[in-house]
Amino acid sequence: MSDDVIWHCIRHNHCSFMAKIETGIFCRNPYNATGICNRSSCPLANSRYATIRDHDGVFYLYMKTAERAHLPKKLWERVKLPRNYEKAMEIINKHLEFWPKLLVHKIKQRLTKMTQYRIRMRRLQLKVREKIMTVPRKKTQRDLRRLEKAEKAAQLDKSIESELKERLRKGVYGEIYNFPFKQFDTILDMEKDELATEIEEEEEGEIEYVEGDDIEMGDMDDMEDFEGFGDEDDDGDEDDDLDEPATKKPKLPGSDSRSKIGRKSTKVITEVEEDEDRGSRQRTRM
Repeated sequence: MSDDVIWHCIRHNHCSFMAKIETGIFCRNPYNATGICNRSSCPLANSRYATIRDHDGVFYLYMKTAERAHLPKKLWERVKLPRNYEKAMEIINKHLEFWPKLLVHKIKQRLTKMTQYRIRMRRLQLKVREKIMTVPRKKTQRDLRRLEKAEKAAQLDKSIESELKERLRKGVYGEIYNFPFKQFDTILDMEKDELATEIEEEEEGEIEYVEGDDIEMGDMDDMEDFEGFGDEDDDGDEDDDLDEPATKKPKLPGSDSRSKIGRKSTKVITEVEEDEDRGSRQRTRM
């Protein structure tokens, strides 16, 4: 079909890519080089056409020729352009050497414009900016309701679990063989902790004050009576021992019998009996 017939149908009848607004008539076709709906810029009404497209930051040169018009699958030929602006211009001049000068100029203008907005995009990405995100109201309300239900279910499960543990600890169920080991171990640990606290409380008993050991006064008098036996002569006769009175050490003034309470006596008196023929006794002090 002729290009003029196609343009007549598009311009005067209907085109799905046409957008009429107050400022003018524009084209929404992705292969349009200028974005304006006119005869020279329409990719449908020109059998020989070229443009530049962007795929994830990579620029491609698309070329359409009349020789491939009968093959819609292979209608467009694309060439990848380098990121360097000068090298990309060289490739465009190489592939579009014999094309109309007006079309080549429009393609070079499109490449310049796309290179500039790619540079601006990089600069904006390096800047830290706040990102505003909208959250649907219904979704937030639904999440809040689910959260409340989950909290109530968790509290109920915890209360049931604590009640069952308490009954098991008290022995309400007797011997249960299929009880989970983890919960059973926790109950045993709780009982051990309670026993440990009880033992610590018993060990930390209150402070008591106790009176010392009492010694009777009669015992003290007997200990004082034995102090005089050390002064006797070991070599004397029995008569001399009887005639000499036993001497006692005088008490120091101000001394009290209670001051000796709790002291051990270091004097030990032993009596040794000799044969009956000799009829004498020997008393020694150690």
